[in-house]
Parts: sequence; C-alpha cells; structure tokens
Amino acid sequence: MRERSIAVIGTGYVGLTTGASMAALGHRVVCADADAGKIERLRRAEVDILEPDLPELVRDGIAAGRLSFVRDTTAAVEGAEVVFLCLPTPMGAGGAADLAAVEAVAGDIRAALPPGCVVVNKSTVPVGTSERVAALLDRSDVAVVSNPEFLREGRAVHDFLHPDRIVVGSADDDAARLVADLYADLDAPVVLTDAGSAELAKYAANCFLAMKLSYANSLATLCETFGADIRDVTEAIGHDPRIGASYLQPGPGWGGSCLPKDTHALLTVCEQAGVDFPLLRATIDTNEAHQDRLVARIADAHRTTEATGTTGTTEAAEANESAGKTDATDATGSAGDGDSLRGVRLALLGLAFKAGTSDLRDSPALAVARRLRDRGAELVAYDPALTGQHPAALDDLVTVVDTPEEALKGAGACVVLTEWPQFRELDWESLADLLEVPTVYDYRNVLEPERLARAGLSWQGIGRPLAVAG
Repeated sequence: MRERSIAVIGTGYVGLTTGASMAALGHRVVCADADAGKIERLRRAEVDILEPDLPELVRDGIAAGRLSFVRDTTAAVEGAEVVFLCLPTPMGAGGAADLAAVEAVAGDIRAALPPGCVVVNKSTVPVGTSERVAALLDRSDVAVVSNPEFLREGRAVHDFLHPDRIVVGSADDDAARLVADLYADLDAPVVLTDAGSAELAKYAANCFLAMKLSYANSLATLCETFGADIRDVTEAIGHDPRIGASYLQPGPGWGGSCLPKDTHALLTVCEQAGVDFPLLRATIDTNEAHQDRLVARIADAHRTTEATGTTGTTEAAEANESAGKTDATDATGSAGDGDSLRGVRLALLGLAFKAGTSDLRDSPALAVARRLRDRGAELVAYDPALTGQHPAALDDLVTVVDTPEEALKGAGACVVLTEWPQFRELDWESLADLLEVPTVYDYRNVLEPERLARAGLSWQGIGRPLAVAG
C-alpha cells in the first residue's frame, strides 16, 4: 500500500476516527476543526469523545509523527492527495439533511486544493451531494468521491479497522480506486459504484436497521399481549441467516446521532421525488407510538397506585391477565395526557442513547424522559458516562446526579433507559429500600428479574413476563 497525504476536515466521531485510523494504516494525516479548544486538546492527545481505543490511536499517531491537528482548513488541505469531509449533516427544516457545513467547507478549501486532489464525502449525505460539491468546487482537476462510513459509536475504531464492507462511489474510476487503495491493508469486500448509489447505500442501511428495531419493539408488544417471551422469540428468528440476530433487541425506541436524522432525510427525499415509501413512514411512526406506550404504562400504574393505595404493579398485572395482557396499558398504549404524573419523582438510569458512549444526540432515553416530564413527572437521572458532568442542555429536563443512590432515593419508580451492564451489578437489595414505590421499569431488559423480585422489587421489562416482589 502506498503512503498518502490525507486531510480530514472535522474531528467528531467520524472525523477523528477516520484520521487516527488512517494514520494507523500508515498514511500521513492532518485533521482540521474550527473549534480551537478541541484542536489544542487533541494536540495533547486529549480526546473528548468516549470511544474505546480512540485515545490510544490518537496518541500513537501523534507519537509516530503521522497525525497532526490544525484549525485552519486551508492549511490542512495544502499538499493533500485526499481530503475527507467528515462534517455534521443534522436534520434540517422539514426533515431534510442540512448540508450547510459541507457546502461552507467546500467553498473554503476550493482555491487551496492541490491539482489532482480527491475530495471524499465521508458524511452521510443525500443522493446528488457529490455533484453538488463538485459544482461548488468548480475544479475540473479535482475529483469528488463518496465513501460513506458505517461506524457504530462505542465500536467505531473496531468498525473502521475491521469493516464489513468498503463502499466507494464516483464517476471518476481512477479517483475511486485511489480511495479504495487507502484501505488496501484491510480484509474487506470493496463495492465500487457511482456516487449516487454509494450515497443511497448509507441511508438504505440505516433505515433498514431502524425498521428492524421498530419490528422488534412491536414484537415485544405482541409478546406482552400473548404471554410470550421476546428473548425466546428473537433467538428463534435470529438463527435464520436471512434475518440475523442483530438489531432485534427491544428497548425504549431507537435514536442516536444517525437513525432519526437519516430516516427523516430519506423520507423527505422520497416525498420530494414523488416516491411513496409507506414502510419507512411506518417505521418512524411505530417508534414514536412505542415510546408513548412505555410512558403510558408508567402513568397507568401510578393511577392504580393512587386509587388502591398499593404499588399498582401486581393489581395491574392481575387485571390485565384476564384480558390477555401483561402490562398496565390498554391495547393502544393510551393512558391519558396532561399532568397524570404531576409531582411524581422518577429515577432514570441511563441517558446516553446506548451503552459505551456519552452521546445524548436524539437519545431514546431523552425522548422517553420528555414524555414523562410532559406528564408532570420530576426526573432525577444517573448515567455512568456523565459522572461529574451536568450538561446544561438537560437542565430543563432532568436533574443529573452522580450516583444511583441519589437518583433512586424517594422515587416513585425506577426506569432503566440505557443498557449499561454495570446496572446489573448494583446493590439492588439496598437500593430497594430507597424507592418510595418498589417498582423498576427495565426498558432495556438488562436486569435480572428474579434477583430484583428477591430484593423486594417488582420488575417490568419489555416483551417479558412480570417479576413481582415476593
């Protein structure tokens, strides 16, 4: 593999992982970011992102002299053979992808790009963006290539260095092969295609995963209705190679930095093109209805508690058992609106969109939290990735505390929203005494129901039978 001079614009999850990994593969990499403070920290090998192996990769790249950081994008691209655009493309007006950052950087670097340079869109962008960038650059001597990332937060470095596939799309075959050759030392199939197909492949993958998760959550509701166990159902179908076991775990809905914006972006593109895609719309609607249902379950149980003076979970289970249900909501998940949880303190375990990251962007935990707050609940949350941190963006939503004990003390119930494995190791026998109402809603199915029941707690997961305190 030939060593190349690479510039990476943007040092978020994708940009920093791309830059550090390319340096590890033997290339010379300069990363640029407009955030001066971040650049200074990265020069000291200080990584703000919670991502396994990334700090070590950055440190090793700097020590080897293959990885450096600058603030000036013009300085970064001077002498570069390949320039990766790793910029945010958040959900914009009407659900469309906001390409402002990509377009702005294209204008900034246009004159500084060396002749023969290849500009690579690594960001998730709609079909036609490569053509748009090429038009903005207006450089006949510079090729534009689409090379979408398929990285999972919490496994980004692993996914980059051990990819399932490498997708490269361009009308310029030589430029496409140059980009593909950057990954020559990695054992992965390479898909060489046109730019539009590469751009669509990224959306197609993420939207399919979202659809699978919505399907799993709907299956979980069926399991509750018929007394089945979602674990056994998904294990049975997951052994089928046509289906696979991944993305079949039910939870509090799907979210994160990619799936929400990408599903809405593709749906918007379809609407603009006059293409009907009801399955994608149903995927989004099902996710929102699922979160409504989970919140309604808590509100219904609280009403039962107020009406009977009991914890509500046992009586609600008995009442629903005769109707073929195992939770405290009706078939549609409706439980009334307004202030049905007014003044109820709820303990939330987990705020990040998944375990292994501190990323709160479009977290399903926060989506559920907002619904709980809208019903009047007072929310106190603990997340191991936020220990010692109190993000200002959460001030109007939840009170963030530094220990599980602080969160659970005096709470009317505990709601698990992120699948941190350390939640299983908590001293639930002691925590049970802190709760005002000894009920745990495990919306990640991460805890051991039998252990919680022995500790005097009633446990309710998703798609599984209740475990009542005994």
